[in-house]
Amino acid sequence: MTDKVKKETVSDSKKITTHGAVIDGTVISDKMQKTVTVRCDYIIKVPKYDRMKRRHMIIKARNPIEISAKAGDKVKIAECRPLSKTVHFIVLEKLGKPVEKK
Repeated sequence: MTDKVKKETVSDSKKITTHGAVIDGTVISDKMQKTVTVRCDYIIKVPKYDRMKRRHMIIKARNPIEISAKAGDKVKIAECRPLSKTVHFIVLEKLGKPVEKK
């Protein structure tokens, strides 16, 4: 789920260095300018009941013009320096549309 990679990304003619976690998720909203809301699902083990539990995180990430991810896209995001009060991640690449269940 998370990898640690240090990489330099050019976003909107600025260099942004990434560090820390690299996470896959699905864009749930792209209504803000240059920012998307990403839902990242993961599973944890509950030791008391010896079972697995599904959880999720909602993360706001900078959406570069070159990538321009839309709602429903699967994306890879990476941690970077704080870009605003709530944005601390940047979209690295689009992984495609998720498979819809029928």
